[in-house]
Amino acid sequence: MIKLYYHPSPNPLKVALYLEETGVPYELVPIDTRKGEQHSAEFKAINPNAKTPAMTDDGVRIFDSNAMMIYLAEKTGQYVPENKAEMYSWLMFIATGIGPYSGQYVHFKHFAPEPKEYAVNRYDFEAWRHWLIIEERLTNQLYMMGDQYTLVDMSLWGWARVIPFVLGADAWEKLPNVKRWLDSINERPAAQRAEALKTQFQFKAEMDDDARNILFPGNARLA
Repeated sequence: MIKLYYHPSPNPLKVALYLEETGVPYELVPIDTRKGEQHSAEFKAINPNAKTPAMTDDGVRIFDSNAMMIYLAEKTGQYVPENKAEMYSWLMFIATGIGPYSGQYVHFKHFAPEPKEYAVNRYDFEAWRHWLIIEERLTNQLYMMGDQYTLVDMSLWGWARVIPFVLGADAWEKLPNVKRWLDSINERPAAQRAEALKTQFQFKAEMDDDARNILFPGNARLA
């Protein structure tokens, strides 16, 4: 049985969507990152990087969401396109570009202390640059791999859901094809089930001093 160690944030959600789409049985294990549960010895034995998501499959550990998506694709053979070269390229683009630049932009825009003008400018530029590449990709096709819905779409969906928080409330004006694509995935029953997973548990919502110290421990060096 697969155990998915989960927090309702973009990277865990894309893995949850794949599991829901494929119907693979799994157990959800909540990890409240704002309470620091990712730093427990038990969790770090599964993911030494102390981040969600992580997964075990009958005792075999898999960490990093991109590795988990590829592992599940190889295990099930579902939602895998014929053109694996394109699939791997876009999966890595999401893993090394969309996720990190979107995440860092959120951090500096919403949570970092001043002064931060340089960092906000850099990550705003790079986050938009990456999302506009996706916008162009979706201009003349339904999904990232053409007419076929694949694990590439599921991987991107996790971050696309939070585009207004990342890029601003008016972001959809510049990303109409991404919005059309996102709406089509949100209509899928599996996506709705994946979104509903967060209601099964009570996760800490407050970004108080304790949460900041847990999530951004490097700030202690500035004191």
